[in-house]
Amino acid sequence: MHSRPRRPSRAQGAGAKSIAGQNVIAIDGPAGAGKSTAARRLAAALGFTYVDSGAMYRAVGLAARRLGIDPDDAAAVADLVAQVTFVADPKGTRVLLDGTDVTADLRATDAGVWASRIATHALVRERLVERQRALAADGAIVMDGRDIGTVVFPDARYKFFLTAHAEERARRRQAQDAGSGIASDVTTARREIDARDRRDRERAIAPLRPAADAIVIDNSALTPEMVVARMLETVRARARP
Repeated sequence: MHSRPRRPSRAQGAGAKSIAGQNVIAIDGPAGAGKSTAARRLAAALGFTYVDSGAMYRAVGLAARRLGIDPDDAAAVADLVAQVTFVADPKGTRVLLDGTDVTADLRATDAGVWASRIATHALVRERLVERQRALAADGAIVMDGRDIGTVVFPDARYKFFLTAHAEERARRRQAQDAGSGIASDVTTARREIDARDRRDRERAIAPLRPAADAIVIDNSALTPEMVVARMLETVRARARP
């Protein structure tokens, strides 16, 4: 059974209540742009539930790798979507495979590589988009990814696209890997970032791009606090009657 996002409580005030009526805040951007950090903090500030769509792709990729399924076999990979349990949690999306919580395994570099490969399949994306929309069926969420504002929730009132210089994104990714105990260096991280950017931009299905009505924030020189403050200002301003 998949849990639903929780609604903001009355204690969070009229501002949060009016914002909740809009249901979804979409945050897109390339790898290492700080989407997860911003989305998690924004959700906490508004009392929304945070959903990491990237974790959903990594989970299916991880399942394919562990089961020895060819990532280029679209039908076989798509069938795995039903076998993965996604749990909406205030701190992020938890993922269960065969009843085992594998959320901590999703940040490994190979999980990201597999996610990028399976994301090229239309059938896989279609089934994951259904799951992503279901998570917002009756609750207020902040969801980050690469096509949230363009494909998953094209009618979302609040759309942001975060980006940063490739070198800065590589530095952040290396620091993230180091914090997770994964051996890495900035040069390797930059090479992986560049490769991921190419795959994301050039794929035929849902290529990475800002939604036409998204607010683009280059956070190369911004702290996470500054990014979230800017996003909060926008959301609250648009939520006013």
